[in-house]
Amino acid sequence: MHSLLPDATTRALRYLDGLATRSVAPTPAAVAQLSAFETPLPENPIAPSETLRLLDEVGSPATTAMAGPRFFGFVIGGALPATLAANWLAGAWDQNSCLHRATPATAVIEQVALRWLLDVLALPPTATGAFVTGATVANLCALAAARHTVLKRVGWDVEADGLFGAPPITVIVGAEIHPSVTKSLGILGLGRSRVRKIPTDNQGRLRAELLPEKIAGPTIIIAQAGNVNTGAFDPVAAICRHAHATGAWVHVDGAFGLWAAAAPELRHLATGLADADSWATDAHKWLNVPYDCGLAFVRDPHALQAAMAITAAYLPTEGIARNPADYTPELSRRARGVEVWAALHSLGRTGLADLITRNCTHARRFAEKLSAAGLEILNDVVLNQVLVTFGDAARTARVIAAIQAEGTCWAGITVWQGRTAMRISVSSWATTEADVDLSLAAILRVHAATP
Repeated sequence: MHSLLPDATTRALRYLDGLATRSVAPTPAAVAQLSAFETPLPENPIAPSETLRLLDEVGSPATTAMAGPRFFGFVIGGALPATLAANWLAGAWDQNSCLHRATPATAVIEQVALRWLLDVLALPPTATGAFVTGATVANLCALAAARHTVLKRVGWDVEADGLFGAPPITVIVGAEIHPSVTKSLGILGLGRSRVRKIPTDNQGRLRAELLPEKIAGPTIIIAQAGNVNTGAFDPVAAICRHAHATGAWVHVDGAFGLWAAAAPELRHLATGLADADSWATDAHKWLNVPYDCGLAFVRDPHALQAAMAITAAYLPTEGIARNPADYTPELSRRARGVEVWAALHSLGRTGLADLITRNCTHARRFAEKLSAAGLEILNDVVLNQVLVTFGDAARTARVIAAIQAEGTCWAGITVWQGRTAMRISVSSWATTEADVDLSLAAILRVHAATP
């Protein structure tokens, strides 16, 4: 350990130090070198130092620089220094953070982190939460709590009796719902195709005036905070007023948009979010912690616990302490909340607000400069998402591929309301105005050179 871990630190620091100057996408030569991993399983032990060397010398060059300042392909934040260090320390602790009695340090740290999160995200302080892998599982957990509650109201115990013979649940979503929510609905037995889709406006916002006037029976309405293409927010306040008048549950998929509540300049976008019944987000997006870390929040703690709690004689969970495993699908789980605590502790309220606001300022700069150069911006840049097109679909695809290959920055392709576009997502603490300008110059240079 005393020789291997310092070696790993040296290699990791060299990798991180090179992120700002290397190609964001791995070179074809680096990807080709991955064939070095394609060997039979070794018959005999190999020195750990040799294992680490191979990982670094062959694996590192073939990674995409997602942790760097010019990766704009998805809503991915690089790991803050404090969160990466906390991740390493928590890995050394190697705690299976499921029961408070067995792992009191991580259980307490996660509970504090949840309290801080409810505060900075302006959610009800009496709500509860769970640390999971990402927004897909966060949506799944929150929707499982929703399923529990809406069926309990009509006398059905879904955890005990399943969905066979259960009263049907109506699920209402916007037409721009994210696929991770659809996947969660499928896993929960609520159906990917049974949902009722409400049309959206030209920014992808659910049109609340088109919700059904009367809602009968168990119903879940799913709203969105931060459209993955435009960054737009559904009118959650209006949705909640309509839903709660009829007894429906409102869930908010806020994978990255929920963090707008933490920035005073953007807080108006989050109006009404606290009126919902459950929420899902990712800490590995705008909180910039290492992968993976999703967060599920539920207004009624008993609903989440009823949907997730384990029952086993050899694992008694009764008592006054909060057991993390009673709120997540996993029993065996790493202590993800340690990195979240480290991020919030090191940033503080103002540091978090600055990170989010700064990214949105960078997004507006992208849009303004690209528009001034004659390119079409397809969305209202209200958050950190920018959609730009380079002509027709075929040419836009060619330009995006050329930008990715050029290596200065990396942005992805999307289709927005029938238009092919490049989506620029600004989410990293490490991105500076200089990175934006360097990326802009590369984008415009490639655009000009692409037929």
